[in-house]
Amino acid sequence: MPVTIENKPNISEKLKEKLVNMEARQSPFEKAVRELDVDIAKAFISGKAVKPVFFENTGRKLKATDAKLDAFSKIIAENDNNVLEGKKTLVDVKGKRVAVLFSGGPAAGGHNVLAGLKKVLGVDNTLFGIGAGPKGLLQGRLFELKDEDVARVFNLGGFDLLGSDRTKITTTEQFEMVKKTVKDYNLDGIVIIGGDDSNTNAAFLAEYLYDEGCKVIGVPKTIDGDLQVGDLVPISFGFDTATKVYAELVGNILQDTPSSRKYWHFVKLMGRSASHVALEVALRTRASITIISEEIAEKKMTLNELVEGLAKVIAIRAAKGIKHGVIVVPEGVIEFIPEFKQLISELNEAIGESEADMSNLSLNQKLALIKLSIESATLLGSLPPEIENKLFMDRDSHGNLQVSQIPTELLLIQMTEKKIDEMKSNPDKFFGKGKIDLDNEELSKFYRFSFKTNSHFFGYEGRCGAPSRFDASYTYNLGLVAGSLILQGKTGYMAGLTGLDSGARPVAVPLTGLIVIERRHGKDEMVIKKALVDQNSPAFKYFQERRREWEKKDVFSSPGPRQMWGPTSRELPFTVALNQGYENMEYSIGDS
Repeated sequence: MPVTIENKPNISEKLKEKLVNMEARQSPFEKAVRELDVDIAKAFISGKAVKPVFFENTGRKLKATDAKLDAFSKIIAENDNNVLEGKKTLVDVKGKRVAVLFSGGPAAGGHNVLAGLKKVLGVDNTLFGIGAGPKGLLQGRLFELKDEDVARVFNLGGFDLLGSDRTKITTTEQFEMVKKTVKDYNLDGIVIIGGDDSNTNAAFLAEYLYDEGCKVIGVPKTIDGDLQVGDLVPISFGFDTATKVYAELVGNILQDTPSSRKYWHFVKLMGRSASHVALEVALRTRASITIISEEIAEKKMTLNELVEGLAKVIAIRAAKGIKHGVIVVPEGVIEFIPEFKQLISELNEAIGESEADMSNLSLNQKLALIKLSIESATLLGSLPPEIENKLFMDRDSHGNLQVSQIPTELLLIQMTEKKIDEMKSNPDKFFGKGKIDLDNEELSKFYRFSFKTNSHFFGYEGRCGAPSRFDASYTYNLGLVAGSLILQGKTGYMAGLTGLDSGARPVAVPLTGLIVIERRHGKDEMVIKKALVDQNSPAFKYFQERRREWEKKDVFSSPGPRQMWGPTSRELPFTVALNQGYENMEYSIGDS
């Protein structure tokens, strides 16, 4: 008989009131993190006040090729691609009108950039928010940001105070629309918070608006971690928060695997082309297998070789009685497999040249419109229809294939399953001396092994959470840097912060020194080069040294949730600490 409660209690009005009061971003957590202080680099501290800094030439230059000189002749003539550092207080500047926008996907900490900007501009200058990103800049959707606006979102995630979009400003008509907005609002400066493509936009806008006297500064934002400039910009903001979120989830799954003892989990992680996110999560969790796209490309591994490598590890673990594991898959791995890279390149060219709208065409109609090499056509025809269709998706406004929409993890599962079946049906090809060396008992365990899988894609889960303590302080200081550069009248720079383990120093990186020529939309375009995982970097070398142990047996770690207070609350990204040669894992900004 079911148990029933005869006299159900009335809802407590007091409890109901407390629950209602938690709505609209007023949870106990959100209230608490709003009250957390951020660390501020010493250069910005004058007495007890936060003041803008004056940037001086460091003697370092970022080399620009001749191909870029004409396109950016005005800003290169002014800054000569010199790296700047802020060391002393800037004299008071008044009456400046500055606008700020978010561009591209969200990344935790964006709101604190606004807070840093607002703080450094002070009461004598005006800060405008631009609604809906670059599109809002074209449309003149500006509104003044008040202290109470930034206070409401301080230390909270998301980009919702301003909104964002992915419009790329390229045409003369668009540049004229921006110029009109600048004149309508009498703007002295624009701050663009975005990734590599958005900061490329910032460089072009800085050149175009040079004669208008409107300065343009970029801020490095992307969870992908592919906007890095050596020690000047060790990492983009949002990366730390996102990877800590993903690492917690992967750590939870790793703990589940020896509990259920029957599943292999294929976990695709957001990160676009580069594998920085996957590498960071691997270092934090010690997952069974982590694919690094850049290594695939370097070794010129085919899809079959990649899958055979996965199947080999799975078979060896199964032979030892370990029927479970976790495989971390970078979002963009498909672009790094040589035959896929060639196929995607050919598709990009064909789609870029085609004037037809392919969105409403069937797969056969799309295939009839384009010409591919025999090799690429054969590969395309061998793929499941859902993968084929995804490869024809519209590129984003910057010409990038939307790799997050391609179910790479499912493709790898299907192919790995086939490879394991092949290993069982044709053991002489795979097992024996000089191959996979297993004894009879181990082989027997492998034959009895049933390959069961689960797939996951972690992406949006990590983009809009409340920023980690590092990202909260890092972004606030980047806002202070960007605002200082605008007040000093600098243009064509990206804000940076160096020496993250030793107090941190504000720097300015010339955007034109980062630009290269890449093939986009079927033509050569000038873009900021994406920073990929360097296989000679300390972080990758450490991963390379340890991963065989992680493959053999369960030695995983659960890093737990990102902490706003507690033993790991001041941790840097592991990859940053390793690659920058720091002696410990904790960041140090200011006097903290």
